[in-house]
Amino acid sequence: MGLAEETIEALGRITAELPGGGEERPGQREMTEAVARSIADGTHLVAAAGTGTGKSLAYLVPAVLSGRRTVVATATKALQDQLAQKDLPFLAEHLDVDFDYAVLKGRSNYVCRQRLDEIETDTTQLGLEGMADTDSVDDAELEQIVDWVERTATGDRAELDFEPSGRTWASVSVGPSECPGARRCPKGDTCFAEDARQRAFAADVIVVNTHLYALDLVSDSGVLGEHEVAVIDEAHQLEDIVAGAAGFELTAGRLRRLAQTIKSIIADEDLATGLADAGEELGLELEPLAGNRLLGADIDRDLARVLNRARDRADRAMHALRKIPDDSGPDVVGRKLRALQAATHLIVDIDLALDLVDGRVAWVEGGRNPTLKVASIDVADVLSENLFGTRTAVLTSATIPRNLPGRIGLDRSEHELIDVGSPFDFAEAGLLYCAAHMPDPRSDDFADALHAEIEALIMAAGGRTMALFTSWRRMEAARDYLLDRIPYALLAQGDAPKPALVERFLDDEESVLFATMSFWQGVDLPGRSLSCVIIDRLPFPRPDDPLLQARRERVGPAAFRDIDLPRAAMLLAQGAGRLIRSTDDRGVVAVLDSRLATNRSYRWDLIDALPPLRRTKSRDEAIAFLRAIRDSVDVPA
Repeated sequence: MGLAEETIEALGRITAELPGGGEERPGQREMTEAVARSIADGTHLVAAAGTGTGKSLAYLVPAVLSGRRTVVATATKALQDQLAQKDLPFLAEHLDVDFDYAVLKGRSNYVCRQRLDEIETDTTQLGLEGMADTDSVDDAELEQIVDWVERTATGDRAELDFEPSGRTWASVSVGPSECPGARRCPKGDTCFAEDARQRAFAADVIVVNTHLYALDLVSDSGVLGEHEVAVIDEAHQLEDIVAGAAGFELTAGRLRRLAQTIKSIIADEDLATGLADAGEELGLELEPLAGNRLLGADIDRDLARVLNRARDRADRAMHALRKIPDDSGPDVVGRKLRALQAATHLIVDIDLALDLVDGRVAWVEGGRNPTLKVASIDVADVLSENLFGTRTAVLTSATIPRNLPGRIGLDRSEHELIDVGSPFDFAEAGLLYCAAHMPDPRSDDFADALHAEIEALIMAAGGRTMALFTSWRRMEAARDYLLDRIPYALLAQGDAPKPALVERFLDDEESVLFATMSFWQGVDLPGRSLSCVIIDRLPFPRPDDPLLQARRERVGPAAFRDIDLPRAAMLLAQGAGRLIRSTDDRGVVAVLDSRLATNRSYRWDLIDALPPLRRTKSRDEAIAFLRAIRDSVDVPA
């Protein structure tokens, strides 16, 4: 029996064990068979699998049965948790195959025993490199972490029963640019991050986030080790994540943290002060550049002078660190090694920023704490060589941009493209309402019309609405206008952490949630709490986005259709996909941008990417549909 036949038979047994005996999902069966065929033949697969397909089992079952070491990378924590806490344990129980699985996260997700030891033995707390001069670590949080370390087997931050502040967690963890490695660290033999890595290396199936997998790709499998199959879930984000992983970030904080470590182990006030001053100078130099792309000519004069000074001081720090004897005690040696690692990475990154090669783009983000970012413009070569040229890849998502294979270098390898659809009857369950009467979203009178339309839809739905905005400014303006005009709780992104907002929204069936781009994807809100998804305007990317700007320049005249339109179609589909999440869900997706109805050059590119909801331009029809759902009566035909 071949892998495909074995997989289909196993899938039938597995789904029969699901609550309620499972349900027939032709799309899941089709995808399962395609994944098995891909693994068996050594070819690649790109599978568009709509909501409700059950795609995680569709790729996990053939991967496990193949006996090949598999890494599953996903961009959202919710899906990682589903895989690790639900799907893989279920398969381990019901699939007649012995296999091990593990979850691996980046080093900064695990508490560092060495740093914790330094803090506990350093009464002056000079070892708290994670904090800025004006901030302090929360002592109560630190005590809770110290107590927790005595009980935890993993050291994983996610296991804490409270959310520590960023400063507190930074004081007890390290990133990859600081960690000297288990063999050199005084606490390497009891390192939580190293333990997690060793468990992952021994596992048959490893679950990671896409950022960590991207780091593995750009470091020649230095993070995850060799594996034969890679599954990239939410593959529409792969290009951007790899572009970021192939780059780096420079901030004032990197220099300040190095200065604080130096100060704790070297009695040279000028050395530490010089590094800290260089950090402050870098921050001041970057602040007015926030939002700007840096071309080659911009990185000479003032910014180059500041970067060169920072490099010189980091180099001096390295020379001083190397003079510290290796028998100076575990705390001093631990800090020395960490500082050497941080200084080395800092110097390399400064050199790359000063000599910006073709194929990279640099820009500045942030206001008060600006960041100089450098990313790769084109990741096709990296992915073609390090992913598609070395192992079988299965790429899947509910939404796959039409030009994804070409953008990521997959078109150079043999691959199959499939779209297995969704088991949901979208035409029966939902309505796509395009507000064709609305003014152009670029006009001055759009805001007033937008607020009135949102209010009418919320009232018709009886709350139960998530409004997705393409900018914080527009979201805040709508919130301020509607806060006292609707009789429902209005939750807005920024009022609380994302998980807390989602929980409040689901707990209060008549509440309303306003959010921006981070809620367009990876948010699952099934049930009566959500019957209306509002999208303020078509999510075309900003024309001044530095990375996309550089990609447009490479593409030339075809940039709109190759860069902007596929991205807008993908985001629009992701936003609309928040509505129908189960067979019982019903509602309206309201796009309040008239261009979806009127622009003949691209409207069908966008509509064809959306779930196949019944369409209307009639406001009255959308209002009636929402009222019928609200009142729990039959929806009029």
